[in-house]
Amino acid sequence: MKKPHLAGLVIVIFVLVLSVVSVVLLSQDSPATRHYTYNVVNAYPHDKEAFTQGLAFENGTLYESTGLPGYSSLRRVELGTGEVLQRCNLSNQYFGEGITVFGDRIVQLTWQSHLGFVYDKDSFVLQRDFTYLTEGWGLTSNGTHLIMSDGTANLCFLDPETFEKVGQVAVHDNGRPVTELNELEYIKGEIYANVWMQDRIAIISPQTGQVTGWIDLGGIHVPESQDPNDVLNGIAYDAQEDRLFVTGKRWSQVFEIDLILVQ
Repeated sequence: MKKPHLAGLVIVIFVLVLSVVSVVLLSQDSPATRHYTYNVVNAYPHDKEAFTQGLAFENGTLYESTGLPGYSSLRRVELGTGEVLQRCNLSNQYFGEGITVFGDRIVQLTWQSHLGFVYDKDSFVLQRDFTYLTEGWGLTSNGTHLIMSDGTANLCFLDPETFEKVGQVAVHDNGRPVTELNELEYIKGEIYANVWMQDRIAIISPQTGQVTGWIDLGGIHVPESQDPNDVLNGIAYDAQEDRLFVTGKRWSQVFEIDLILVQ
């Protein structure tokens, strides 16, 4: 009877040692999360009827996807004035979601129709559509793949030609899943993500899914309606001028902000 008892004790000690080693390694691999507040550099006019679902910026032009059935659209917007320079309306059955610019194309998701659209960037002529199994929320690109959110903690990597899923990471904040990831933007090797119904943006490692930072945008916007859905949603980055823009659903302004590290 003693031998099984000793064997069991050895196993228990071994498991405890492994647990301690795992905790140490995890702490070494997961640096402290950065926390940011913001400074508003500029505020630009924005169509307060636009239910912003996707935002992108390239070569001085702001591109926007708006949602709601019957009101969904793809837009080219003049940043300084908020004027809509070009617009393509979606059919009434579609709820527009995230967009990204990829080469000479704009790719747009829809919410629950399992259908995405590909447009010519200059003419907004529809080139093709594609399907996916999940809901469509946010969309961005790392220059090689499209990166898509679906309302869960998962970010999926898509081939930009076939739109097949080629990879996936689960987003977590030190082990806790971060769900309802919404509008996305790829900035300097990291993914910035709105979290639906929250006044903060998660900064995510695309390799591990670990949240490496949080941007607290509380107080940036004074509510202009009683609709609880008119929340922060929309991140765009000007890579040429290193400018970060944020807005929200039916907000009357787009804000250019600088990040301030507080921790």
